[in-house]
Amino acid sequence: MGSECKRILIIDPDVMSVYPMYADLVRNDFDVETCCNLREAVGRIKDVKFCCVIMDVDLPKIKGYDAVSILQTINPDLKIIMTSNKNSLEIEAEVRMQDIVYYYIKSFDRGELVEAVCDVYRRQQML
Repeated sequence: MGSECKRILIIDPDVMSVYPMYADLVRNDFDVETCCNLREAVGRIKDVKFCCVIMDVDLPKIKGYDAVSILQTINPDLKIIMTSNKNSLEIEAEVRMQDIVYYYIKSFDRGELVEAVCDVYRRQQML
């Protein structure tokens, strides 16, 4: 991956939930980009190498868990963290069937999310 790849892409249509995640990651020296839908994300992932993607379950026109395979077709090594405003057994079952590294419920401490991103970054440095 390369030792300097600290780029994170947040895909989330909810600006109010993006800003706190964005701010926490920037404070931890990550270079963060945001987009609000899958189409924008696909364009960015084709052009830029990201350490990982943080993607919400509820994207416009598609569920985040259905978008995982689309993003990994573009970049098979892409690490994905899935987020949700609320959890249910159905959502969790769908999310956990995907190739994701972490499932984050937004109502929990964002420190957990930052630590998950840092863990992805550390693992990539070992490669």
